[in-house]
Amino acid sequence: MSDREKASGAEDVDSVDFNGLDDPARAQNWNPFKKWMMIAVLALMTFISTLASTMFAPSVPSVMMEFRSKSSTLATFVVSVYVLGNAAGPLILAPLSEVYGRAPVYHATNFIYVVCTAACALSVDLPMLIVFRFLAGAMGSAVLSLGGGTITDLFVAEERGRAMAVWSLGPLLGPVVGPVAGGFIADAKGWRWIFWILTIASGVVTIAYYFFVPESYSPAILEKKASHLRKTENPNLRSKLASPLPPGLTLYRAVIRPSQMLLFSPIVTLLSVFIAVVYGQLYLLYTTITFVFEAQYHFAHRVTGLAFLGLGVGMLLGAGVFGAVSDRTLKSKARVNEGGELKPEYRLPVMVYGAILIPIGLFIYGWTAEKKSMWIIPIIGTGFVGAGMMATFVSSRSNSSSFDRA
Repeated sequence: MSDREKASGAEDVDSVDFNGLDDPARAQNWNPFKKWMMIAVLALMTFISTLASTMFAPSVPSVMMEFRSKSSTLATFVVSVYVLGNAAGPLILAPLSEVYGRAPVYHATNFIYVVCTAACALSVDLPMLIVFRFLAGAMGSAVLSLGGGTITDLFVAEERGRAMAVWSLGPLLGPVVGPVAGGFIADAKGWRWIFWILTIASGVVTIAYYFFVPESYSPAILEKKASHLRKTENPNLRSKLASPLPPGLTLYRAVIRPSQMLLFSPIVTLLSVFIAVVYGQLYLLYTTITFVFEAQYHFAHRVTGLAFLGLGVGMLLGAGVFGAVSDRTLKSKARVNEGGELKPEYRLPVMVYGAILIPIGLFIYGWTAEKKSMWIIPIIGTGFVGAGMMATFVSSRSNSSSFDRA
């Protein structure tokens, strides 16, 4: 036997792997109830995290009055700084999950999120509120940035569309429900109670994570298995999926990889630009619906938030329809092309429905509101937008998660 063959044999002996494709330790082999319970808990925390982005908005005038500030810039910033935290957090949290696993990042960020949200409720001045809003947004971004990866851990390619649709309801419905709930809470109990309710809700879900969200990332599962075996058997054992690089260098590469993909992968670049435009249109609706229905239709301030429900209903319907369509499209194209291979780009045609529904909905919303047509008509228009958003997000998120894993 050659030296190379001996080295290869020694490497195989010292390598820890799953016990075949059917190993129950693999997340994709867990029972359906366990996997869907994880998705439900993830979606709930994602909903709470995004709920906080807009739930605070109706009470901004009260906050500015209490802290004796007349700056319109600060009034806008105290709301938008949370979304800024959402953008900054994944730059560090997502790479950390690639090195240490999903579960430790989830547990740590959820706990810090609860603390920062409570600190918002206890704020004594505007700078304190802004700082802790930013930190809460950064910590709340973990569930947004890791959710797609967790779904990829749990489900095979042809099953991910429905799971992605359910999980995507959280980040899309949260900002819709936020102004509705926030307006009533602020009117009844004051703005601080918005943060106390968010603290209580996120605290309960944080506890649920310890029971229903175990580690699902295969390299982290194998590393835990190898660590246990090293203590009882061969100290030279190592995970088959372990990186040969030092942890610091592995983390560095994980940090720069998203930027490399954005700059040098055309499909990632184009999808990112398209999704950025769609998200911009979504937040355009979030910022105009209140003004439109108060100014054009003279809705009372307390009930203006109910106008957001059209968007929410459209998202719910879109999640059910386009999640199933995404999976069926993937399977049908795989049967026709290249002998049944499941390619992530096979989901992209579903985005066409979004590209049609979103402009139709925006046209109905804008034109009928300007003409002061019956109030239900622009709300129906936002429903079309919501359904189109789900077609876009389900398809793009399922594709990007599969592409990243590949």
